[in-house]
Amino acid sequence: MQIRFAKNEDIPAMIRLLRQVGRVHYDGRPDIFRADAQKYHEKALLALLQDDQRPILVAETAEGVVGYAFCVIQNVQNDPVLQDRLTVYIDDLCVDENCRGSGVGKALYAAVLDYARGIGAYNVTLNVWAKNENALKFYEKMGLMPQKYGMETVL
Repeated sequence: MQIRFAKNEDIPAMIRLLRQVGRVHYDGRPDIFRADAQKYHEKALLALLQDDQRPILVAETAEGVVGYAFCVIQNVQNDPVLQDRLTVYIDDLCVDENCRGSGVGKALYAAVLDYARGIGAYNVTLNVWAKNENALKFYEKMGLMPQKYGMETVL
């Protein structure tokens, strides 16, 4: 398996994976997510691939692209409340449903950490939906800990 930065030719595979993520979210919270949800479409992906503040890593095997990590570089400076810091936010991480449990996610996450260290980031953050229990377990296994909680009351 190779972890590398995404290229334009990876877009069809990323769209396939984005649809899988959309389905997981819909299954967990159909009151919030659309059944046909897809976070990014081709035009948006083309723009993201040109944005150096939005790096995308992909995991590639002989079968092709089997996972991705969409990242956002966040640079807080001169905030009246927060300390200055550089953060790599994982906007979306997906492993093909046929490859889960095979080490792809672990390799992608490790590559994000390496990238973050390489640019001098203070931390790596992400959000995960409470109903996505498999993702929660994976991230806990990777050593992530809650930073804050988002709460709701459905009316």
